[in-house]
Amino acid sequence: MSAYIVRRLLLMIPTLVGVLGVTFLVIQFVPGGPVERMIALLEHRSEAGLGGGGLEVAAGGSSGGLYRGNRGVAAEQVEALRQLYGFDRPPWERFLHMVWNYLRFDFGESYYHHKRVVDLVIEKMPVSISLGIWTFLLTYLISIPLGIRKAVHHGSRFDAVTSTLILVGYSIPGFVLGVLLIVLFGGGSFWDFFPLRGLVSDNWAALSWPMRIVDYLWHITLPITASVVGSFAVTTLLTKNSFLEEIAKQYVLTARAKGLSERAVLYRHIFRNAMIPLVTGFPGSFVAAFFSGSLLLETIFSLDGLGLLGYESVINRDYPVVMATLYFFTLLGLLTKLLTDFTYVLVDPRITFDRAA
Repeated sequence: MSAYIVRRLLLMIPTLVGVLGVTFLVIQFVPGGPVERMIALLEHRSEAGLGGGGLEVAAGGSSGGLYRGNRGVAAEQVEALRQLYGFDRPPWERFLHMVWNYLRFDFGESYYHHKRVVDLVIEKMPVSISLGIWTFLLTYLISIPLGIRKAVHHGSRFDAVTSTLILVGYSIPGFVLGVLLIVLFGGGSFWDFFPLRGLVSDNWAALSWPMRIVDYLWHITLPITASVVGSFAVTTLLTKNSFLEEIAKQYVLTARAKGLSERAVLYRHIFRNAMIPLVTGFPGSFVAAFFSGSLLLETIFSLDGLGLLGYESVINRDYPVVMATLYFFTLLGLLTKLLTDFTYVLVDPRITFDRAA
């Protein structure tokens, strides 16, 4: 097992470098960049103040455009901007410098927000944590008991009705459900029960602790509802099918023949084996719940989280944020896969990775 872990950790290095290399290469062919963006901003200010002419930039890469005039911005300013953002150096040198910094977890400073990337991500993290932890907890706390009951009452009216409801919820996109909830309960065309902006009220710091909790739950009710409804179907049906598969096995018949009650058979014998597919997916689901926030939901409910940050970074060509978040999420995904393998061994000791090592 130890040899397998070491090999997996060593394989993370070329994987990370490869992901960064492909993304860095793609960025070189994207029209526009931080230099061109700043040039356009300076030219706009110049035109507004002095009525000057235009500036033409031929976008031959992310920030490798050729300067064709100085009617709006002086050539010295353009060169200073290229040096400021590091685009005066060849691409291979910039890439190697970036990889070396990322290996030391030095992600630089945002071009657009003028903050350290780490500080910027930490600032947006509370929204993602709030949405993620509630989505994860509610999905599993509701879906697993529901799936078990559906398996026990397979083919009943309860099974048919709940299957219909969760599949309808699964078929409705989260952002569509979010809009519907706003119309119904957020002051749209019907009732005005819930707020539509932020995680807490403006006067949250002045509230008592019980009122802070109430205020927080009051704000997240609609976005969490829109987020979790579509998540029930997969986990519920996976739980049901896993239990049905185990119920049909020989050891269950043996346990019943020994005179054990149905509850004892279900939770002492079936539960452990049936939960293997679900438990082994916990690490991935837990991490994904935190960092896969919906951009549309954040926009609809005015939540400034990582999804909105990533979108703004791409639009504004904020490459340090784009590359750093990609690196971080890739590293997190690789570690999650490794943690999933650990979970397999913990849940089922019969599994071994010694041969794979």
